Amino acid sequence: MERFEISNTNKSLEVNNASIADSRFVNVCAERLYMENITLAGTKITDANLSDLEIDGAQLGGAFIHNIGLPPEGHPHYEPDKKQRPLRFENCMLNDSTIVNCNLTNVEISDCNITGLKINGILVEDLLREYAKLK
Repeated sequence: MERFEISNTNKSLEVNNASIADSRFVNVCAERLYMENITLAGTKITDANLSDLEIDGAQLGGAFIHNIGLPPEGHPHYEPDKKQRPLRFENCMLNDSTIVNCNLTNVEISDCNITGLKINGILVEDLLREYAKLK
């Protein structure tokens, strides 16, 4: 495979019907990228600002999403007074997924199939059933 290098430049690329497998992007401004009908299997994104990222029609089976949020104290881009903007999941199949050690303050779940959904080992359906009895 031929290797092509772009360094210290400001360019816009038009890439069609190509394989850029095994490419590396380091210290790159890649804002407003448009990707359609691509495979990113095995891709790893680290230390990235993905604000306003939209993923539509993607298969994320086996994805491991972790350490998401604003930079922590000690990180060069840490801002103590900055507030995390909310995320939105819509029409997503999250069945059999696990959410561990996450800040879910003010999270709202609506119009979702919650069959088998547990919080700290307790079925949410049971909690809602007991709550309904108290009303």
